[in-house]
Amino acid sequence: MIADNLLRLRTMLPAGVTLVAVSKYHSADEILQAYNAGQRIFGESRALEMRDKFSALPRDIQWHFIGHLQTNKVKYIAPFVSLIHSVDSLELLREINRQALRCGRIIDVLLEFHIASESTKSGFVDVEAALSAVNAGADLCGVRICGVMGMATDTSDTAQITREFEALRNIFENLRPRVSDISAFKYLSMGMSGDYEIALHCGSNVIRIGSAIFEK
Repeated sequence: MIADNLLRLRTMLPAGVTLVAVSKYHSADEILQAYNAGQRIFGESRALEMRDKFSALPRDIQWHFIGHLQTNKVKYIAPFVSLIHSVDSLELLREINRQALRCGRIIDVLLEFHIASESTKSGFVDVEAALSAVNAGADLCGVRICGVMGMATDTSDTAQITREFEALRNIFENLRPRVSDISAFKYLSMGMSGDYEIALHCGSNVIRIGSAIFEK
């Protein structure tokens, strides 16, 4: 079932779109099924769970952290994480930089923006609010800012979801010429199982899919 779901998704994805299989709460066996079907990028939202799965699963997996990340948990994933999608403060960016330098790494990150109507979602509220992090990132040699991420409102109103994704695309386009490494700033991470088709239409090049892969 997992292999079939992945095949179906891949056949409809435009060229250049990265598929992150959201494996949080799923077992190592389920992840291995996706791995054996060719999937190599997996997303987790709990640092300790991600650390344990990294230790138990093939080392060529690229692990993306996609949930809210507490500063005191960065140390658990810094040695191996491929991309952190959810940088929502300068404090967190600085801690990722500190832990990256301790590990002798440069960690790729995305800036998370709050585009949804729910107050429970995290992220910078606009371009200007994020510029302090972008400017600080230019002086932090352990992190590389590679784009933006956001989550749309959990609603059946496709027009609202479209507006929110278009707002994030505009943020991405406005920020790109203002970052220090324009060539690295290339990821627009938006779209999950319930709204990824809208996200792709709005220009997403990274989608985060869980239930559409791991559930019947």
